[in-house]
Amino acid sequence: MADPAKRRATYQDVLDAPPNVVAEIVGGELRLSPRPGGPHTVASSTLGFLLGPPFQLGNGGPGGWLIMLEPELHLEQDIVVPDLAGWRRERLPSVGDDAYFTLPPDWVCEMLSRSTAVHDRSEKLPIYAAAGIRFAWLVDARQRTLEVMKLHEGKWLILGIHCGDTRIRAEPFDAIELDLSLLWANIAPTPPRGSRASEEAAEYNTTE
Repeated sequence: MADPAKRRATYQDVLDAPPNVVAEIVGGELRLSPRPGGPHTVASSTLGFLLGPPFQLGNGGPGGWLIMLEPELHLEQDIVVPDLAGWRRERLPSVGDDAYFTLPPDWVCEMLSRSTAVHDRSEKLPIYAAAGIRFAWLVDARQRTLEVMKLHEGKWLILGIHCGDTRIRAEPFDAIELDLSLLWANIAPTPPRGSRASEEAAEYNTTE
């Protein structure tokens, strides 16, 4: 049980956080996460590049969306920063001068990493569900997977888990085919578990 005497974090705590971290407030507590690493950043940026032209600009797709990198969302008492989020234009035709958004998006995407995966799944997904966000994607750039979820009766329904270099159509952006290989194209393969990156590569005989 939380200590009732413990001070709840405020937006000032977010503003006072060091610039090299991502500051969020979950359940009244300040959460500080390291800035994303290379694979995380590359996959997030690439996904934004792929979705932007057809869905935000209407170039080769239906348009009708505003898609943003790392928007700060104020959802009731929680402050969270998804890696990507998108609003349908009929709900958010344009943006003002505020540094954050109180209108929940229609879609969020989190890039999982070793330091954030548990936080993203166990804490942020319930916040997104409570806010009524209809779609959530979880991308693991190291494992090269995309998990697609849709909100159903207040709970997340997994629509599919896609791996590797496949081509998919995934809600809410199923109007186009998405080539997942482009997300990982510039990411070095993850060394096998237990390997040491500093050691010289060894050859193994796989024949009997």
